[in-house]
Amino acid sequence: MPSEIALKKRRLRSDYIYHQTHRTRWFDNDMYAHLNNTVYATLFDSIINTYLINHCGMDPFTHNNPTLTTTPTPSNPAESAFKSSQVGIMVSSYCDYFSSVSFPDILDLGLRVIKLGNSSVTYEVGVFKQGEEDVKVVGGYTHVFVARETMRPTKEGMEGGVRKGLERLFVRGGGGDTSGAAKL
Repeated sequence: MPSEIALKKRRLRSDYIYHQTHRTRWFDNDMYAHLNNTVYATLFDSIINTYLINHCGMDPFTHNNPTLTTTPTPSNPAESAFKSSQVGIMVSSYCDYFSSVSFPDILDLGLRVIKLGNSSVTYEVGVFKQGEEDVKVVGGYTHVFVARETMRPTKEGMEGGVRKGLERLFVRGGGGDTSGAAKL
């Protein structure tokens, strides 16, 4: 049986359900002319939080400024009408590097959920160079959803609207088969 790292190295774009494109910047390169390690954390944060905002009811903008409101519109039907009263706190992260990328590469990011618990979720992000099928990096992190006011998990766990959105990304067993999941 192949190791977990060997399985990650075999990932394909089609193993991921939600996708986003990222254009690298000159500033992203480190002194060795490849993307600095910290940039990967930013990429993971960007695709995960874009999904949470657009599909799971996370709304950091109105939470920090209660005078603003957002509602679904015909121009943005993917936006969720559900608004979460919880926040996701990162409790662990990981990143496995297989090949480097650098400016001016255009990257295709793929997102899926590999573990979905009562109040936690573990995401996996695949990083691909546009036009190439070999995965360059596989990483992600685990969120625990907590009440905004207390920053503690609730006995009810993750809110239903958040869970519903995350279930759309869930890949059973974390393997390469996404045939049971809807592509977004």
